[in-house]
Amino acid sequence: MAVPTTMPAITHVAITVTDLDASVDWYNRVLGVKPILDEDTGPFRHVVYELNGTLLGLHGFPALTSYERFSERRPGLDHIAFGCASRAELVDWAARLDELGVTRGEIVDAGYGSGLAFRDPDGIALELFAPPA
Repeated sequence: MAVPTTMPAITHVAITVTDLDASVDWYNRVLGVKPILDEDTGPFRHVVYELNGTLLGLHGFPALTSYERFSERRPGLDHIAFGCASRAELVDWAARLDELGVTRGEIVDAGYGSGLAFRDPDGIALELFAPPA
């Protein structure tokens, strides 16, 4: 067997939220899909979405150690980015987020691509990202 030299692709991301039911409602609306799994594991309940081959999990613990809002300025997660095919798709998503009443930033263009930032109910930083044209 060959020894791996590079890390394989990311299969899933899981985030802990303060109010799982409220977050599930929000993510259902924003993602436009329903969860594929809702399971109480004992130590926590998790709800999982499938997004084009990548899983996004929401974890709800019965006793959190903190209810402090998310900040990308602390060590750990900075943000989660969802891929779009083009900047035009970002424009469409901006309109969709507006329809849903989700506060968002403006589309920011850079040499490496364009991004549209927004936050979930816990303030977790999310982004829609498109490669450069």
